Amino acid sequence: MSEMHIVVGLKAVASKEDELRRDLLALVEPSRSEDGNVRYDLFEDQDQPGLFVFIEEWASVEARNRHHEHGPHIQNFHANGLHNVEKREFAHILKRVV
Repeated sequence: MSEMHIVVGLKAVASKEDELRRDLLALVEPSRSEDGNVRYDLFEDQDQPGLFVFIEEWASVEARNRHHEHGPHIQNFHANGLHNVEKREFAHILKRVV
């Protein structure tokens, strides 16, 4: 098993920033309590309000996949919160250099 680092940026639909912020905040604590989670932080870009950035670290690819594919809070967001996302600005899976 190898660690996994991910950075994802989600842009809110115009005038839906507060709704998306609320929906994304609801993902943080359940994700942090999942087996294999090392870090799960949510940020908002200072220069681009409504651009939300997740920084995630998982103990393994398997742990992240369980989270993304089977986490009930994630499934709920996919079913009920994605309508507030205009687009995914970026998604990077990172490899540690040092």
